Amino acid sequence: MKQRYLCQWNDIAEGDSRGFQLAGQGSSQPLSVLAVKKAGQLFLYHNLCPHAYIPLEWVEHEFLTTDKSLIQCANHGALFTIDGGHCVAGPCAGQKLRALTYIRDNDEIYLAPEVLE
Repeated sequence: MKQRYLCQWNDIAEGDSRGFQLAGQGSSQPLSVLAVKKAGQLFLYHNLCPHAYIPLEWVEHEFLTTDKSLIQCANHGALFTIDGGHCVAGPCAGQKLRALTYIRDNDEIYLAPEVLE
């Protein structure tokens, strides 16, 4: 399976988040992705709360707490670290978001092929 284009590196501002919906291929389901850029690094996760299996945001591209220090589930208030996706508060404490691997080719970001298998 080929890697899938996600966005340009600069499409996500430093300290901000963005969501992506990728159509499924063949029999695969669509994939909802959340991305956060922090300290010059990009963190990608499956946009799915491990507690209720629903998307984390209720406003498009809004995944972070007001101080932008944590990822927040808008439905249950669960809080996740940006750099590891670990739930540090809320009904899924001790669980974590599913990290997604990406490839940076120049300034283009692609989901790694294994993410879509």
